[in-house]
Formats: sequence, C-alpha cells, structure tokens
Amino acid sequence: MFDTKFVIVVREDLAMWQKLNVTAFLSTGVAAAKPDIIGMPYKDADGNVYHPMSVQPVIVLAANADTLKKIHRRTLERQVQSSLYIEEMFSTGHDSANRAVFAEHAPDGAVVVGIAFHTDKKTADKISKGAKMHG
Repeated sequence: MFDTKFVIVVREDLAMWQKLNVTAFLSTGVAAAKPDIIGMPYKDADGNVYHPMSVQPVIVLAANADTLKKIHRRTLERQVQSSLYIEEMFSTGHDSANRAVFAEHAPDGAVVVGIAFHTDKKTADKISKGAKMHG
C-alpha cells in the first residue's frame, strides 16, 4: 500500500520509560522533516477535533548497541536523513542542552540509543537489517 517506510529503532536494553521517550522524540523529528506523511485532523462523533497523525504505520524495531551503530552508519552512507537520539541526551533537561551534548559527538563516537527515518521500502529494509520487531 505504501512505497515508503517510517522506521524507528530503539536500543533493546533501555528502560521502558526511555524506550517510550526516545520513540516519541524521534517520531517528531521525522514528522517535522516529512510533513507530507501527516494526514488530516481527526474528528470524533461529537465534533471534537484532534491532531493529525501519520498516514502510514510507524514500524518500531529493537536492536542492540552494535546493530544501532551499523544502522546509523547505513543512513549516513545512503544519505538518508534521520532523527538520532544519543545516550547523553538522557542527562539533559531541554532542547538547547540536547543540541549542545549532541554536537560534542561525531558519528563514530556517538552512543546511539535510537534512530528514526522515512525512506523507500527497499532502502529502509537494507538500513534496518539486523533490527527486530519490538517484543
């Protein structure tokens, strides 16, 4: 049905609150960069209006630290823009502090805890190789 995939991969050994937090933050990055994947607002039977959401499913996968590093590298090699969350961002409390700590790390030194991207299916499958369905 869709020619593209919206993929989020989180590190499997994170605490549940961290997995949810990382997933939420990463999804906003993709949505901001790809506004065409956002549909129309929702309206309930009483006429209350709710925010629009992604028009396609978001696939949430899990991977170990080594696989996440490979997935990150594959996005860079294929020039697929991504949202990236690194471990050090858990110790900050706001956006400017996140940006500051993020800027301190090059791709090879970053401790990636989550990544999200939206691209064509074939490329998405190649990039996310080694990740598994979250269980």
